[in-house]
Amino acid sequence: MRLATWNVNSVRARLDRVLAWVQRSDVDVVALQETKCKDAQFPAQPFEDLGYAVAHHGLSQWNGVALLSRVGLEDVRTTFAADCPPFGDPPVVEARAIGALCGGVRVWSLYVPNGRGLDDPHYPYKLAWLEALRAGGERWLAEDPQAPVALCGDFNIAPTDEDVWDVSVFEGSTHVTEPERAAFRALTETGFADVVRPHAPGPGVYTYWDYQQLRFPKRQGMRIDFVLGSPALAARVRGALIDREERKGKGASDHAPVVVDLDD
Repeated sequence: MRLATWNVNSVRARLDRVLAWVQRSDVDVVALQETKCKDAQFPAQPFEDLGYAVAHHGLSQWNGVALLSRVGLEDVRTTFAADCPPFGDPPVVEARAIGALCGGVRVWSLYVPNGRGLDDPHYPYKLAWLEALRAGGERWLAEDPQAPVALCGDFNIAPTDEDVWDVSVFEGSTHVTEPERAAFRALTETGFADVVRPHAPGPGVYTYWDYQQLRFPKRQGMRIDFVLGSPALAARVRGALIDREERKGKGASDHAPVVVDLDD
């Protein structure tokens, strides 16, 4: 199985690029984030024409997550906790998670809240959301330690200093704070492992480059997109890569696809 995760930053704006990449990369399962559309607006038919089953979770013109699978798409869920935290006052539930069984693997497409600023209400919301994810992951592994589970997506966290081109630039900002990094570590301490890093070690290996100030050609990026695998999933990984080439050219997303190859 070839599994990929990609924050496409509007699937409708980049549909031709996404379709071309999916075909060129020969992926079996794709987790998409930041689709930026409601369910009725998601362009499912072109993917179905390529042989993919489609599940999308979108509630507004923001956020949005999807799964594409040509190896089965069953037991679709849009929450990983009984009480997934809402945001704001009045509270709003955001479309940030969708999971399904794909070829026997429980795949989640996750779009972790950005946090915005350390004094913004979105920051404690981000930490609460990550805690709910950690609790969900811990529960899944307690119920079935042999379950193959892949947590795929844009985590909006650079877990270590080497995951940022210059950590001093982010002093006083989100993505690199100790509470966020601790939340990421807590996920790995439940048993989930970063299955890409052993095959794409840093420093200087990134998945995201801001559109501003020519960050991409200057190699000034961040590593914030991950596939975290349960022990059973991690044991099947035989290769992984970050498709940096897809970040190039007109109309590219600000994120690169991350690809993982699994043994049967």
